Amino acid sequence: MSSLHLLLDVDGVLIPFPNADHQGPPTHVRHLVVPTGHDPRQPVPIWLNPHHETLINDLINTRLLHPVWCTSWRHDANTHIGPRIGLPDLDVIDLPRTAITTSHPDGYLWKRDHVNRWAADDPLAWIDDDFTPLDHEWAAHRTTTTAPTLLVQPNPHIGLTPEHLDRVLSWASGIPSKVTSIKLPLGR
Repeated sequence: MSSLHLLLDVDGVLIPFPNADHQGPPTHVRHLVVPTGHDPRQPVPIWLNPHHETLINDLINTRLLHPVWCTSWRHDANTHIGPRIGLPDLDVIDLPRTAITTSHPDGYLWKRDHVNRWAADDPLAWIDDDFTPLDHEWAAHRTTTTAPTLLVQPNPHIGLTPEHLDRVLSWASGIPSKVTSIKLPLGR
């Protein structure tokens, strides 16, 4: 049986892009973090919404979806992002550290080929702010030929909202139960 995955991006989803004054939304709290490979004398400011704890954990607790980080933060998401908003450690898609100058080197989101290999034939809901029309075409094609696929695209200056998670929950609830058994690693 397949797992139904919830892929979560960080930048533009959980961390909205700052405004012209270099501030995050008033709903978010500023933190300073030092991601892997960064100079500890120059921490990176991020803005996180403390209300995401309840929203995301409520979705996780339905056990309809297996949450996975799909972000250039990689394992740092479990170190710097998840704990600050009360999320448990999540599995991580090990995206490569490639030298790209655009998020869309082939006209679609650079993560997509890695996600496609990782997910194989499993259904997935993917929340990312950086999809292109080609990504939406891929999701529609994947839904008709391989597995149900939902792309949710928040405004990168606002980030994740309750409506986005409601859409995921509604979609996941409509997937036949034979494809939604969750494969959780031992110890979870």
